[in-house]
Amino acid sequence: MPAATVTTDAHANPISGTQESIARYDAALDRLLRFHPDVIAQTATLATDEPEFPMGHVLSAYLCLTSTDSHDLGPARAAAENLRDLTTNDRETAHSIAIDCWLSGDWHGASQALDSLLQQWPADLLALMIGHQLDFYLGDAANLRDRVGRSMLAIEPADPHHGFVRGMHAFGLEESGHYDMSEAAGLRALEVNPDDVWALHAVVHSYEMRGMVDDGIRFMRRRQADWADANFFTVHNWWHLCLYLLEAGHTRDALAIYDERIHHAGSDCVPLELLDASALLWRLMLDGEDTGDRFAALASAWEAHVGDAPWYAFNDLHAVMAFCGAGRLDDATAVVERLSAYVDAAPARSASNVAMTAEIGLPACRAALAFAEGRDDDVIAELVPIRAVLSHFGGSHAQRDALQRTVVEAALRSGQSNLARALLSERISLRDTSVYAWQRQSRLLRSSGDATGALAADATATALQARFAQAASEPAAGI
Repeated sequence: MPAATVTTDAHANPISGTQESIARYDAALDRLLRFHPDVIAQTATLATDEPEFPMGHVLSAYLCLTSTDSHDLGPARAAAENLRDLTTNDRETAHSIAIDCWLSGDWHGASQALDSLLQQWPADLLALMIGHQLDFYLGDAANLRDRVGRSMLAIEPADPHHGFVRGMHAFGLEESGHYDMSEAAGLRALEVNPDDVWALHAVVHSYEMRGMVDDGIRFMRRRQADWADANFFTVHNWWHLCLYLLEAGHTRDALAIYDERIHHAGSDCVPLELLDASALLWRLMLDGEDTGDRFAALASAWEAHVGDAPWYAFNDLHAVMAFCGAGRLDDATAVVERLSAYVDAAPARSASNVAMTAEIGLPACRAALAFAEGRDDDVIAELVPIRAVLSHFGGSHAQRDALQRTVVEAALRSGQSNLARALLSERISLRDTSVYAWQRQSRLLRSSGDATGALAADATATALQARFAQAASEPAAGI
């Protein structure tokens, strides 16, 4: 093998390797920024063909870690060990430190290590993207926005990957509440790279947070060829379309998408896709929709991911949701007990996931189980104290809304009308186009004896559904 030389990658970051290995790394990074599945094979062959190339092992470790699947920890540790055996430059050593932090369970330490790395090499797009994903997993909305902002000026507009950086910024802006700015940034990113599925999903979020259901449906339908297939974000973006369709009253269409695109016999059954399936079925269950035997199949898929030591609380919750929806309450209880023992045994909440589980994951799992068992007062007791800080265990506003809706439903079912009134007023004040909120408002008013108010709320919900249904009925562009 030719002697390795120290040079720079496509973004002028120091890198140890041959020109060929660096070119292959740059190509794999381009695929990663596009969430393109080719990055898996490219990274695997790079690590095999170029075992002395540090950034190949860095990329391998990060791909495993960002899956949030405990099954991938073994390969991640192997990649980290290979990296430690090599002579690395300061940037590569900084990546090694971040990886070791993450593998040790210190997700926050890994995030901070990548922050420090980016201060010195702000154009390290691998560090930027992985740090951005970590911010998402940790629910750190401010850093989702600001980590990217701190690197923005270091990546020139002429850089072929500048648009992807803007797309990341769009999502950080959305999760931080800057919805108009998010939409603008995401659309600019898509002008450059129509296949930037992360930027597209940021725009989709910005419409959802503003209650722009018809705009969101039309946006996704118009661009369906850019996002609907052949990327790691395909399932998640179909999930977003389903959320819009539920608001529009097109439940059957949402279920058809679930069966064809979100979870079926040919699904990969990885946690990041399974949690979308759980989140959609849980919402349908809250809406009183018949989901058939879908929960049963989904719970079976989750079985392979609940036997190992806990790794990511957000996944654990969605496994419990699936078990509860399938009526497998003993299995849901077993997960809750395992998480409780995990928290009790940990020394002073030494790992990030221990803290996330103790603060949010465990009470959320207990609440899901209580809901399935009809213990609505217990649901409220578990979720109301944490509903303002649900972000502390990761996910997006849209994903965490399943828990917020669970509180609303429990308040309505238990007759806690004052709590239900407050929660619905809060929702409507933020999104007065929410069909879901107006339908629950009608239930609340009717149960309180206000038939006139209930009819008015029903009329509002019906009018909104009719408006949104027009967009939902339009065919996708080119279909």
